[in-house]
Amino acid sequence: MSDRLPPRAERRRRTEERILGAARALFAELGFERTTIRAVARAAEVDPALVMQYFGSKQELFRLAARVAPPPAAGLDADELVGHLLGTLDTKIGALSQGSLAMMRSMLTHPEAAAAAREVLGRQIDSLAASIPGDDARLRAALMTVVMLGVTVGHQLLELEELRTAPQEEIARLLRPSLRALTGQEVS
Repeated sequence: MSDRLPPRAERRRRTEERILGAARALFAELGFERTTIRAVARAAEVDPALVMQYFGSKQELFRLAARVAPPPAAGLDADELVGHLLGTLDTKIGALSQGSLAMMRSMLTHPEAAAAAREVLGRQIDSLAASIPGDDARLRAALMTVVMLGVTVGHQLLELEELRTAPQEEIARLLRPSLRALTGQEVS
């Protein structure tokens, strides 16, 4: 059996992932302003200079740590579109990724986080708008997006008791008509 170290590129990738994992956890817990490069380095068990060498700045570290999954594919009919949005409720009121929590905690207090949130939400709006007819498709898609964002903020950050104790199916049942109306498509 060999005790050889993994190749340099693999060690670098693992170190970057360890730093990003530590950054996600701290940004999610503390937000952008209160998270420091030193704290990230300490949590990742690396030197702070290495964090800066790999990521260049706290803003870039945050941008990469706060990345979230891409929005749904375009071309859905109204029922599929609403079904997709409501299908994300388990994530929105369940265990959010640390990147998503970090972005949500920081998006109202830090310009970099706000820009990252606008970028992510903009892609989601574009994707939703592609499935909505009419000249106001982007506005309708934006309204659908912020309704779901509001549910997430109310549940995850504000911990509103009504949202925390309601069954997911009940929340979906009550949201369905308003989301369906925002698609602008005829009810089948």
